[in-house]
Amino acid sequence: MLKLAKSTTPHWVVLLIDLIFVVQNIFAAYFIRFNFELKFDLKQLIYASPIIGIIALSSFITIGSHKGIIRHTGEKDAINVVKALMILALALFGFSWTNTIFHLIPDFKIPNSIIAIHFLMNVIVLIVSRVVYKMLYVKLTSGLKKQENIMIFGAGDSGLITYDVLKNHKKGSAKIIGFIDDDPKKSKKRIHGLNVFLSRDIDEEFVESHHIKEIVISVQSLSTRRLNQIIDAVIGFGIRVSKVPHASQWLDNNFKHGQIKQVRIEDLLERTPIQIENPTLENDIEGKVILVSGAAGSIGGEITRQLSKYNPKQLILVDSAESPLYELQQDLKASGFNDFKALVSDVRDYGRMHSVFQTYKPNKVYHAAAYKHVPLMEESPYEAIKINVFGTKNIADLSMKFKVDKFVMVSTDKAVNPTNVMGATKRVAEKYVTSLQGNGVTKFITTRFGNVLGSNGSVIPLFRKQINQGGPVTLTHKEITRYFMTIPEACQLVLEAGAMGEDGQILIFDMGESIKIYDMVIKMIRLSGFQYPEDIDIVVTGLRPGEKLYEELLNTTENTLPTHHPKIMIAKVEEVDGKSLKECFDRIEDLLPQNDNFKLVKHIKNIVPEYISNNSIYESLDISKEVKKYS
Repeated sequence: MLKLAKSTTPHWVVLLIDLIFVVQNIFAAYFIRFNFELKFDLKQLIYASPIIGIIALSSFITIGSHKGIIRHTGEKDAINVVKALMILALALFGFSWTNTIFHLIPDFKIPNSIIAIHFLMNVIVLIVSRVVYKMLYVKLTSGLKKQENIMIFGAGDSGLITYDVLKNHKKGSAKIIGFIDDDPKKSKKRIHGLNVFLSRDIDEEFVESHHIKEIVISVQSLSTRRLNQIIDAVIGFGIRVSKVPHASQWLDNNFKHGQIKQVRIEDLLERTPIQIENPTLENDIEGKVILVSGAAGSIGGEITRQLSKYNPKQLILVDSAESPLYELQQDLKASGFNDFKALVSDVRDYGRMHSVFQTYKPNKVYHAAAYKHVPLMEESPYEAIKINVFGTKNIADLSMKFKVDKFVMVSTDKAVNPTNVMGATKRVAEKYVTSLQGNGVTKFITTRFGNVLGSNGSVIPLFRKQINQGGPVTLTHKEITRYFMTIPEACQLVLEAGAMGEDGQILIFDMGESIKIYDMVIKMIRLSGFQYPEDIDIVVTGLRPGEKLYEELLNTTENTLPTHHPKIMIAKVEEVDGKSLKECFDRIEDLLPQNDNFKLVKHIKNIVPEYISNNSIYESLDISKEVKKYS
């Protein structure tokens, strides 16, 4: 029985059963027409049966009404059945009328009333038989596996579609016990025989009394704020919360059960995306040769994908990470974009970069190549300086030499009042880029933003892995906070900067509210179906070398000016003495062969006076009076 329930009924079996019903129904139609008495010509019925069978076979095959999967019968299948039966009825009318005129079969005629009764009976029997089969299948398969009580949040169109998908899911592990909705007008109404409950009435007592194991959120226009409110209201009840994606993400406009995903912390941190409407953006990119450094990284890759939509003449993709660059190459090809060149190259290699600029002569440069991991760079200042400082210098100098229209650098909030090597080297890079303004045709622009959701090496995947392994989750400090934004948001900002930015500007983004990481981890634990601290605990390990409690977007000496977009601002930064900065660069470059981290960091502190090390071996350089501040 289990094997039968899991199999699909062959099409020929469905066709045969339909034909049997149709032939049986002609007998029933005659009996109904003549009040269940044998007052009709039996010879007509004997003639009619094979003719009806042949015509029905042709109409069913023509329409394909037998090809639908019976256990998934829906409106489309019912319509196909009706179409086939209408063809059958019209053909019978035509055949009977033709035979009356031309006497093809002597003494044969099917009364019009019989044909009408036969049509109605066929519609009822064939559709009802499919519905009954579907109900029996659901009943049988649902008994094979223990069902869990679930509720659907959203009693609108999306909720109804979700209901059908869950009911028809072949595993049959879900028992839908009702709908939840915010609209008081829908409260106490019934949909598919199920009650609609008002969202404010869903409390712990309700969840326990109805044995709810999961809530599936199916509201197309649900804001992130409302989603957070729903999660906060039910997350402590020990139930799973899943989410139906927006209709625009449905596969081929069809919603499948596999697209229902458990709510992740990223869903709760996302904000309404920035809507950038800049008519010059397309003109800024279309038909241009554009170079993207660090193209295989999270930010560089998304910048590349977004650029490909604006019809550039060619994208030059530079990265030293071979495998990720290959993956990006395949993604672009799969999307239908082929006007690009992927180059395994290192921005630290000036000769190689010179050859790239000379060969492809880019009109614009988006510089995203950098080392970004704070603890690793705290242990390897040499590497951080080589790529974050001198890698940037190479690309910026070459942009100026080859008269690139605009150079757009991707920076970080860790460059503001830096407490670590990574942030300090990014601030040095910012200063160098800013110092080049007015020295040629190239406009040098910097973008600065916070942590990016889903980027390579971000903390959220680490927390999720620790939770999946049963914990504990390691956190450096209970009070630590961070700003978050999505990768598409970050890259929209970078593209906008390339279009609207002026020479020497640093553009920053209104990041909204900072997130307390401790609260975020607790929410992640509960979203995974566990309780804190009963199931999974949090272990505080202490701040890592160079790590801040709070991130900033502006240092104390900076102010902002507005732009045409309310969430994008221009940072007013102190002027940079290009000559003195160049002298410092020369001294650092002379020191690089020695690979003396303390000497290198000391000179970085000269360039960035606000760089005060935190929980780091380089704190001694801040205490020492020997450090001469550079301004």
